[in-house]
Amino acid sequence: MPKIKILYIDDEDINLRLFKINLEKKYQIFTAQNGVQGLEILAQESDIQIVVSDMRMPYMNGEEFISKAKEIYPNIVYYILSGFDITDKIQEFIEKGTIKKHFRKPFNLKEIGLELEKAVSH
Repeated sequence: MPKIKILYIDDEDINLRLFKINLEKKYQIFTAQNGVQGLEILAQESDIQIVVSDMRMPYMNGEEFISKAKEIYPNIVYYILSGFDITDKIQEFIEKGTIKKHFRKPFNLKEIGLELEKAVSH
């Protein structure tokens, strides 16, 4: 059975590497350093099922990226990562169902792994 495809977007290389190293046994991980690259990858890989995006990035932040991506790819499950508490915009995204959940940085890979398991089992 093919692995579930996940796109992780973060402008910090160390976070991209940690995410990929820790989750690539179970999932096929694609990474991007900003929302513009994220949209390019989504256009190329039509069967990505989950996107985890950082909030603060250059060129296109997480809020802009998720707003655009959700419009084009509404069936993907989206999560947001932030070094800050939940903002009004993140809360609005959760309430509207734009994102499934907010993860706090530094991220807890066990928590993310459990959440991803739930997302793919539904």
